[in-house]
Amino acid sequence: MNRRLTALFFFAVAMAFVEAAVVAYLRALFPTTQLTATVPFSHLVYRTEVIREAATIVMLLAVSYLSFTRTALKVVTFFWIFAIWDLVYYAFLKAILGWPASFSTRDVLFLIPFPWVAPVWVPLAVSTIALVVSSYLFVRLGRSRPAAAPLKAE
Repeated sequence: MNRRLTALFFFAVAMAFVEAAVVAYLRALFPTTQLTATVPFSHLVYRTEVIREAATIVMLLAVSYLSFTRTALKVVTFFWIFAIWDLVYYAFLKAILGWPASFSTRDVLFLIPFPWVAPVWVPLAVSTIALVVSSYLFVRLGRSRPAAAPLKAE
């Protein structure tokens, strides 16, 4: 299971960079705005962002689904990689853009089903809790039954 979790970890980190790069590009395209839920994006940009967010969740779900055969491990995997992705995403934003200025800086967390706006500490706290709980559950589930059989090459 350790090699699988290592691969999942690097997937989550790579996804975090891609997401942070998208934000960096949006800020370059819209330099005079703060990119909050109140920014009047064109319908095309807003719709594209909603679809991109949905695609990101689909990718995380797909990788989680393919990672293990047991349903419980698939669910735990989703929360584990989501938490890593979210935490590293904010680290990349800080490294690339110098943003957020503080943990109390407000951010648009999601646009689905409507814009969620909160201080940055909220997703960081939720993701930290999800990471701790999912890591604990990996240990517990790994002891209760053998890990899933390796994926077969096709």
